[in-house]
Amino acid sequence: MIFKTGRDFALELDREDSLSRFRESFFIPKHTDGTESIYLCGNSLGLQPRQTKAYLNQELDDWARLGVEGHFHAANPWMPYHEILTETTAHVVGAKAHEVVIMNTLTTNLHLMMVSFYQPKGKRTKIIIEADAFPSDRYAVASQVQFHGYDDKEHLIEWTPRAGEHTPRIEDLEKLLKEQGDSIALIMVGAVNYYTGQFFDLKKIASIGHAAGAMVGFDCAHGAGNVDLELHDSGADFAVWCTYKYMNSGPGSLGGCFVHERHANNSDLPRFTGWWGHNKDTRFKMRDDFEPIYGAEGWQLSNPPILSMVAIRASLDLFAQAGFKNLREKSIQL
Repeated sequence: MIFKTGRDFALELDREDSLSRFRESFFIPKHTDGTESIYLCGNSLGLQPRQTKAYLNQELDDWARLGVEGHFHAANPWMPYHEILTETTAHVVGAKAHEVVIMNTLTTNLHLMMVSFYQPKGKRTKIIIEADAFPSDRYAVASQVQFHGYDDKEHLIEWTPRAGEHTPRIEDLEKLLKEQGDSIALIMVGAVNYYTGQFFDLKKIASIGHAAGAMVGFDCAHGAGNVDLELHDSGADFAVWCTYKYMNSGPGSLGGCFVHERHANNSDLPRFTGWWGHNKDTRFKMRDDFEPIYGAEGWQLSNPPILSMVAIRASLDLFAQAGFKNLREKSIQL
């Protein structure tokens, strides 16, 4: 293909694009003169799928008609509703089904993961983040360091670009770990940096982090639904993300969480617990002892907000129809 800069070439690519029909699946904001905007803000808030309203109305109608019985007898029963989202979510982020769960919001999930995977002990007390990390990540990580009684000015280490450059190099992270590896408890970086767009080599970072004895986690807010994360194959211990950006689930919608399967039944990991993470077979027996569900579901706290999950499902159904591999190929072509 010979690339051209004119509008005619862009229109030609549109005509040849097998995914072009999905444009009609979304509402596109319009200017005051009625023309459609060129929407380049999906990194902040994805557009609303046209089918979202119908999906929401189904649950509102079932709530009105059934009340509490909707948990069992709605068209899409609410008790296991989050499970409807699991397979497609796992496919989008490159994980096994039992490694992912939709719950809470991004920074809440990050804190829950750090309860389990940031366990400072002895000399190993520090956390590495990338320079220009999203501010909420920095706030969360710094507060976890402080919670454990350490000074974040000393125990929060930045992986920085070289002078005159704008993106950090993986070899500099390796050097940092060679110099301070025995003091690093956790590496927690954004899979795609929100400021530069740099897509990190997650598998490489996890490998060198584990070799140094550290846990490794990723904030995938700008990666989920956007790039091939391949979280299972990366070997990361955990990952978190939001769904309101590239996954088009609406403002402030629920986030997602990945826990690698090697931790699926690890009773040695501390965690904050709630009843929705308890064994589904005995959850309503209100037992005194907590028995976590195998996999990422075991980190759930409360019963999920169905109306938010409905909006996620409306978008995920489009992902399933389009195929994430096809979406990524188009992204690269663009």
